[in-house]
Amino acid sequence: MAKEMQKTSMFIERNPGDYENGDICKNLDDDGRPKRTGTWVTASAHIITAVIGSGVLSLAWAIAQLGWVVGPAVLMAFSFITYFTSTLLADCYRAPDPVHGKRNYTYMDVVRAYLGGRKVQLCGLAQYANLVGVTIGYTITASISMVAVKRSNCFHKHGHHAKCQTSNNPFMVIFACIQIVLSQIPNFHNLSWLSILAAIMSFAYSSIGLGLSIAKVAGNLNI
Repeated sequence: MAKEMQKTSMFIERNPGDYENGDICKNLDDDGRPKRTGTWVTASAHIITAVIGSGVLSLAWAIAQLGWVVGPAVLMAFSFITYFTSTLLADCYRAPDPVHGKRNYTYMDVVRAYLGGRKVQLCGLAQYANLVGVTIGYTITASISMVAVKRSNCFHKHGHHAKCQTSNNPFMVIFACIQIVLSQIPNFHNLSWLSILAAIMSFAYSSIGLGLSIAKVAGNLNI
């Protein structure tokens, strides 16, 4: 009987703990999924991690290239885009009713609920293409960063006249292997301490960028 019910999308496998004290809804949300345990702390950590990334380290250089007029204008424009998209996602979380409607847990669920048709496949294609691009980009960036650290140590040890050439390939392999290992951790997205750690790192990025900018300005003033 259970196997027949599994063929339908409405069947959700239960854990033995869900039936404790005869209350099946004790550990389940209103849509039959495990009850959400997030708090405003973990939510804030997720938002900070998503908004503030390692890209802030190059933000000062990018704004400097655009100038004092265009740079802040572009920054404000993208801030508005971020606000608009986040508001749009919040409004699309439940459908069709924004309060009591069915929850949409993924982008494809949102597109399926509001647009439907071939647009769902297009959304999935765009998502996976973006995922592949981001994965390749981070792998290359991480290897370049590790090589830069190794070369910096070599220059400090042997002087700037030394030939400190290092290949990126071994570091790409190391980073890819670490990603493969971490991706095997079950329910990785439910590790609340990981979100808090990522938020702390985001503040560290911002502090590094701010410190380097202040040092640069102070150096120019001394000249």
